[in-house]
Amino acid sequence: MTKVLYITANPKSVEESVGLTVGKAFIKSYQESHPNDEIKELHLYQEEFPTIDHDVINSWDRLRREGLEFSELNQEAQEKINNLNAFADMVAGADKYVFVSPMWNWGTPPRLKEFIDSFLLVGKTFNYENNGPVGHLKDKKAIHIQISGGIYSQGPFANMDHSHPYLKQVLNIVGIDDVDVLYVEGHEFDRERADEIIRTGISEAQNRAKTF
Repeated sequence: MTKVLYITANPKSVEESVGLTVGKAFIKSYQESHPNDEIKELHLYQEEFPTIDHDVINSWDRLRREGLEFSELNQEAQEKINNLNAFADMVAGADKYVFVSPMWNWGTPPRLKEFIDSFLLVGKTFNYENNGPVGHLKDKKAIHIQISGGIYSQGPFANMDHSHPYLKQVLNIVGIDDVDVLYVEGHEFDRERADEIIRTGISEAQNRAKTF
């Protein structure tokens, strides 16, 4: 059975968010065209997931620099690292990934960055080799639905987009080379066409879901 992770990074409700509306249209179309696939939804602003904090960083340093055994860490540190490893295993166990996020201040929402850090773990999803990082998540695919009020996929402001290029680079590092993107953008810049832009985004999302 194909496993799909549907990941949203927006604190708004579907009714309040252009991106979540488009994302909902995508995943509904995907379910209809792939009825036997298993879909797990991760709404990053609505649920807890393990993150990297001082205990984790300090424990990793001690394991690496001091040659400490894992069993010598205190119980809280062990639990945090085990939770991170289990979460990374869960993410790695998926076959397809759907990311839905706005561009905030030309970058990713902070909870999406925390999510990325939670599975970008050496020894779990990639390793460093002589020629650089080598990913473990081969033969998987992802799509990123990115929403922005201005236009950043092309034109004079394209170099200000530090959101999708960063996510794509991270996914490439862990071995996911098949990364598509759907930009839904410009509805704030061109308000007279806002409804048309959103309708087009929904329609494109529905179409892409059928072949994803």
